[in-house]
Amino acid sequence: MSTGSEKATPGFLVWRLSMKWRVAVDRAVAPLGLTHAQYSLVASLYGMQRSGERPSQRRLADVTGLEPLYVSKLARALEAAGLIERTRDRKDPRAVQLALTEQGREVTGRAIKVVQGLLQQLLQPLGGLDSPRTREFTRELATLIDAPLDPLGENTDSEKE
Repeated sequence: MSTGSEKATPGFLVWRLSMKWRVAVDRAVAPLGLTHAQYSLVASLYGMQRSGERPSQRRLADVTGLEPLYVSKLARALEAAGLIERTRDRKDPRAVQLALTEQGREVTGRAIKVVQGLLQQLLQPLGGLDSPRTREFTRELATLIDAPLDPLGENTDSEKE
């Protein structure tokens, strides 16, 4: 561990790692005209479209963990850049569905390759992207992400007083 990390809390280390990776992805996808947040949106949309889904902005917000209002802002910027199209859902006129344009698929495909290379580099200390340690690390992170914030549905101690 780096100096000072031995006494750091897990939360602090997750935050630091998140910031480090965000900056790295921002730099890696900038030549393609994307930010990390935009990449997260188009890469998720790319995968969903390949599975036959045309998600709403709300569904994409749920998948990416981004706030719906932020997804709407990102989607408008990506639409202006010609990478996605936004259309009203015929079944629910309040909902906006998203789809990558041809240009969006091409840029996203290139971005995914760039980020895969970056992940290989970032995960090298664990043995690389396909190593057993990385698979275990991924499972542990998924466990933490999937855990509810209030697992027992109880109030915190400060609320009980």
